[in-house]
Amino acid sequence: MQIRGGWLENARQIISPFSDARPVATEISLLVVHNISLPPRQFGGPHIFELFTGQLDPQAHPYFADIYQLEVSAHGLIRRDGEFVQFVNFGQRAWHAGKSVFQGRSRCNDYSIGIELEGADDVPYTEEQYKQLILLSKCLQGSFPAITMGRIVGHEDIAPGRKTDPGVAFDWAKFRTGLTEASL
Repeated sequence: MQIRGGWLENARQIISPFSDARPVATEISLLVVHNISLPPRQFGGPHIFELFTGQLDPQAHPYFADIYQLEVSAHGLIRRDGEFVQFVNFGQRAWHAGKSVFQGRSRCNDYSIGIELEGADDVPYTEEQYKQLILLSKCLQGSFPAITMGRIVGHEDIAPGRKTDPGVAFDWAKFRTGLTEASL
């Protein structure tokens, strides 16, 4: 697994318009893990792609009427089968964190990479997702060395009280053990 020019080699790319340039001289130093499913708790299908590209049909599901105009994205999505889809170049700022703060520093989008897991807070993630997230995280740490183990967090950690993902179903111990073992 390798990143070239801000893109993960061999990953499917679906370009999101909801990104822009990071502030000048900003070091990428945070990895934020999220979850998403559209409609909620339903997996597969094109709706996440449609949301991140501004093409979500508000008539396709009642839930979509409240979110179809959101301008949101993530750098990438790990689907239930482990496929990684990249929406935003890692060097660009994806619009994933919203109002957020990490260790006293606000505007996490400026200096973070956001990865979505297709899932829900209380639905166990798949082995394929953990494997892909571990490999991707190691690759990102290799390209962005300021993303240390202590700088990989959940959305809930940078927006407490506002966000709950990746949720209680995400096994942080399993992820961190896998990430440590991948280093050996």
